[in-house]
Order: sequence, then C-alpha cells, then structure tokens
Amino acid sequence: VLWVLASQRGPRRGGGGSTVSALFVPVDRRLPKIRIQTRQRDVLQDKRILVAVDAWPADSRYPAGHYIKTLGSAGDKEVETEVLLHEYDIPWEPFSEKVMACLPPSDWSMTPENTKGRVDLRKLSVMSIDPPGCKDIDDALHCTPLPNGNFAVGVHIADVSYFVQPGSALDEEAANRSTSTYLVQRRLDMLPKLLTETLCSLTSTSDHFAFSVLWELTPNADIVSVDFCKSIIRSVASLSYQEAQNIHDDPHAQDAVAQGIRGLNSLAKKLRAKRMEAGALMLASTEVKFVLDADSSDPLDVQMYQLKETHALVEEFMLLANITVGKKILRHYPTLSLLRRHPSPSRERFESLIAAAASRGFSLCVDDSSELQQSLDASVDKDDPNINKIIRILATRCMFPAQYFCSGECSQDEWHHYGLAAPIYTHFTSPIRRYADIVVHRLLAASIGVAPLPEALLDKGGMHDLAENMNRRHKAAQNAGRGSTAFHTVLFFKENPVEAEDAYILRILETRLIVLVPRFGIEGTIDLKGLADQGLLNRQADGHRITCPGKVELKVFDKIRVGIRVAEGKAAHRDAVVYTLQSPRIPGLDVEREEGARNVEGGGKKRKSADAKKK
Repeated sequence: VLWVLASQRGPRRGGGGSTVSALFVPVDRRLPKIRIQTRQRDVLQDKRILVAVDAWPADSRYPAGHYIKTLGSAGDKEVETEVLLHEYDIPWEPFSEKVMACLPPSDWSMTPENTKGRVDLRKLSVMSIDPPGCKDIDDALHCTPLPNGNFAVGVHIADVSYFVQPGSALDEEAANRSTSTYLVQRRLDMLPKLLTETLCSLTSTSDHFAFSVLWELTPNADIVSVDFCKSIIRSVASLSYQEAQNIHDDPHAQDAVAQGIRGLNSLAKKLRAKRMEAGALMLASTEVKFVLDADSSDPLDVQMYQLKETHALVEEFMLLANITVGKKILRHYPTLSLLRRHPSPSRERFESLIAAAASRGFSLCVDDSSELQQSLDASVDKDDPNINKIIRILATRCMFPAQYFCSGECSQDEWHHYGLAAPIYTHFTSPIRRYADIVVHRLLAASIGVAPLPEALLDKGGMHDLAENMNRRHKAAQNAGRGSTAFHTVLFFKENPVEAEDAYILRILETRLIVLVPRFGIEGTIDLKGLADQGLLNRQADGHRITCPGKVELKVFDKIRVGIRVAEGKAAHRDAVVYTLQSPRIPGLDVEREEGARNVEGGGKKRKSADAKKK
C-alpha cells in the first residue's frame, strides 16, 4: 500500500551515512506516523516521499515501513500535484509503447473503405458548445426546422469506439483509467492526445466520425421519432458557452448557427419543464472557477462558477441522448446494459436540513423528488437570493452518489435515477473522457446492427467488475479535482488575503461554524474552540443556533462577515486557509488567532510569515 508522506521527526543520531530510525508524518492527518530505517535523513528533510507500510509490531506505537522514492520539496506546485495523484491513486504515467502502438498514424484520414456504412451529415449546421479553451470536444448538436413545423434535432458524439478496439492494449488501459481527471491547471487524459484532441475531438477544423442520435421533435419537445447512426459530421462552429449565449442574445444574428441555438434553447426549456414536472431536481453545488497566469499557472482570481442559459441548453440534450440510448440498449440487452442509477435518499439524511430550513420559516417535504423540488422552489427569501442556493447546496449533500451498474445485477425498481426522475439512464455523451460511454457505444452499435457486441460485454460478471472500477475511478477523480481546487485556493489567498467578505453559516457544530463565501464559491470553518473550552458557548438542542458571549446569537443561514488568510502547516501537514469571524464581533473571540480552524489545505512549504513579508 502506498502512503504519501513527508517531513521526518525525531532526534538526530547516527549521521555519516549510518542507518537511523526516523518517523515520517503523513499528509493525511488521520494516518499514524510511520517509522522507517534510512541513511538519507538530512536529504529527506522537508521532502514529500512515498513510503510503503510493511507491518505494525504489537509493541510499537507506530507502523514500520520502508522508503520508496522522493517526490520533491514540500510546497512545490508540481510536487503537491503529484502528491494528490498518489493520494487518490490516479493513473497518470505516460502511455506505454504497447498502448501507443494501437493508435492510427498521425496523418490518418477518411477513405471510402473506412467511411462505408456511415451517414454523411456534413451538410448540417452542427456546432459544439463547451467551456472556453476546451480541446477534448465530445459532443455537438444541430437543430433544423422542418416543413411540418417540427424540428430535426441531433446530438452527435465523438465515435471514440472506432479507434479503441475491444481487447487491445489501448482498450485495457482506457478501462483501467476509466476517466479523465481534471485538475485546475492540467488535464490527465484517459486516452492519448492524438485521439482526445485531434482525431476524436469534434473541432470545426475537419471532418469527424460521430455516433449520432437524431430526433424529430414537436415545438413542445415531444418526441415524434428517433434514429441512431454512425455518421460523418463537420462542425461549423466550436463555441464557448459565453459565445453561444452572445449569439443567442444578439437580435442581429440570423445565420444558421444563431437559429440553431435559439431553436435548441426553446426546446431545451420545454424538455426541462417536462423533467421538473416528472419530479426531477434542480440542485446546486459550489463550483469554483480560477483565472490562471498564462506563464506560471498561478491563480490570479477565484470566483464562483456562473452558469449561462446555454449550459442548460447543452445539459438538456445530453440528458435526452443518455436517456434515449439507455432505453435502446436495454431493449436489446436487458441483462447486460451498463446503466447509471441514483438511489432515493432516506428521510433521515434530510432531518437536519428540514429542521434548519424550518428555523428560517421554510417547510421542506422530502417524501418524493417532486415534492422536494416544489418545496425547494418555495424556499425563497425575497431579500436574499443566496438563501435558496444555499438550501439547494445542502439538499445536494443529503443525496447518495450515483453509481454505474449492470442491468442484470439488480431488479428493475433499483434502476431509477432519483435526481433526474428517469426510470432508465446511462452515459453515452462523453466517450473521450469516460470509459463507461465507450462501453455504451459498443452496446448501441450492436443494438442497431452495425457491429457485433464484444465478447467481454457478454459476461455479466465482467460487466460488474467494469462498473465497480468506473465507480472507484470516478470518485477518485472527483477527489483529486477537489484537492487541486483546495491547493490553488491556498495559493490564491496566500498572496491575496481578505480582510472582510460576506459569508453564510451552513452548519453549527459544537466548536465550529461551517460557512460559505459566495463571492469565491468556497467553504471554510470558523474555530470557536477557545470559547467552548471556557464554557462560553450555548449551542441549542436543535443544532441550528448558538449563543455566544455578548448575547450574540448565530443561526444557520445567517449572513456574516469573515476574514480569509493562509496559515502555515506544521510538519507534513499542508498550509491552510483560515477563516475568522469579523462581524458580528464576539467578546473573547480573537479574530487574529493563528489556530483558526481549517477546511481548505495546500502545500506545506516553509516561508516567512505575512508580517515578515510586510516588513
């Protein structure tokens, strides 16, 4: 088992190259120190290293291990990134020669032979809408009015499965990695860049192979018909969300792209309304957006990610494609389909939020998703729109995570996706970055008779193992992404401390306040332990109010002012963002206290204090 560790401890003895016993401190505070024998004590001081645990003697306070390798100096940006990748077991090594040998030549092109059987859709005004700078473009769309008043709509997905042959070394590597991992400053691809950025990415610079889902929709977004085909497309525009929004909003823009965006948006609103009526949930999360320096990749700004109307447009059609494909593959492979389910949450998971909302005058009903959505919609403070978003964020955290599974593993009543109110759901729309989608492409290709189903997908046990690995890798990639966000948050506030900023109380614990800072989209912890140790806090039994010295009462959802700065980590532990309560002022609470509670951590490189810098 690999452990990410750093910074030795213990008395110095046995120098001059002799072996000494040393303690190494894990990055993860929950783990014990580990004793190893080393001749490199001075060399390893303040380094991030990998250590393997060998045993834990019954008479020892610490487990015993051995040194594997040095990653680099603590606090270095690339070293701390590598620590994250080891910590969450993210595959990131260069692709092997065996894997690279599976790729087509870099000058690969379409021929009459390899295009045989594909539907030529290059005359359609197909466009992609993605985050700015996106290079791995999985999906594109089109919308064309029909003479009968309906619309021809298409979702076109990169045909990655054409280039990733079942059972090849490339396929096995993609199955193992299972997902691309997105860090703040870099992307770790599931597939080699020749595929992710050139041959498969649906750019507007060349023709591409796609797997298309084609609908005829009424103006009310009712499905008249659906078809599936392997296709050839050429995107006419690779747009960012903001660019697509600008085109949509510009009354002078009347070309095919503008009309397509407006048609898609009109239909997307109706699709969304149907989902909401069926009980789908509109939740929220604290997504952070960084502005990075072009040369150093240091964070110049951090803010809450703002969603445009075009985000919802793309989301609705990706959901429609995933649901439509899920139904198709399930009809043909009722026990072998790879689906995605989202279990219904138990009422117990919501009890704290129900009580907190009630303390603010809101009534949450969680008997089913439809009633929950209606009560979330009604939980509005007309004087403060942030309150509704906070309640939705907290509701999201009451949910179970969604999971991949094989349809033959469980009964049909367990297939339901609670958050989407979808009886059947799968992932089809992102095969460049998710292996699940490659599997679903193969199932769909077999369902429409254009390719045989690979033998590996005929084994229910093998499908179970694939799904389990997908779930594990997906969770690890999410954690690594959050860790990268946390580290860059530390880098930002190290150079840009904040004296006072609006925040909201999310939770009240025995000795801490959990707060959200909307401007930056971040959460933090305010330490009240000093007051608690003196017996100066009175936390109400409901857990949603606390009375502090000076008769200051704090409640969940209260708006407060906080200071934000970075405190240096001790030993191997990372630097941390520290939040201090600035307003209301509480007698006896030192807002400059160094030991403020932390929830966002970064690199632990030693440096001069902020006061020393000022001097």
